[in-house]
Amino acid sequence: METVNFVLCGLGGQGVLFMTKILAETALSKGIKVMGAETHGMAQRGGSVISHLRLGEVQSSLVRSGTAHFLLALDENEAYRYLPFLGRKGRLYVNADPGLFPRQEVRPYIKDKGITYHCLPATKEAVDLGAPMSSNLALAGFFSAFDEGPFSSGEIRETIERISPSRFRDFNLKVFDACHAIGRENMP
Repeated sequence: METVNFVLCGLGGQGVLFMTKILAETALSKGIKVMGAETHGMAQRGGSVISHLRLGEVQSSLVRSGTAHFLLALDENEAYRYLPFLGRKGRLYVNADPGLFPRQEVRPYIKDKGITYHCLPATKEAVDLGAPMSSNLALAGFFSAFDEGPFSSGEIRETIERISPSRFRDFNLKVFDACHAIGRENMP
């Protein structure tokens, strides 16, 4: 398998590490080699958190700037901060209002790099579904709808079902499924 690089980012308390675990466990269940690292802010709620996830035959756990295939951002400002990690023709999934993202001054950069971006107000969707702490699962469900990357939405869903604590499993799947459906509706 060719190497696939993910960068996941957000703020402490948003579930960046759980979202990373979902993708890593999905890869492992398919026999894909996984290497990853969390590099900032885990100890501080509200602080910047970035997680690197590399799939395939890799020698280092950190994604170099300009080499990520996917950037999943649970916070719009963190998406801007870590945008340079995306490589040419990278894919960005961001918790943001689709009518307001990206900011005007960032558009030339995104266009020049050939970056494709998809926006979901994931926090709003999670709140509307009665699971305000589940914007990570909302974004994961949305991402899975586009069938990009090395696993299917069904494989990601199976992992969520398997690794979610039992008291959160039904809510996690509800949020994932609802936002997967939103992603399917918004596919080009």
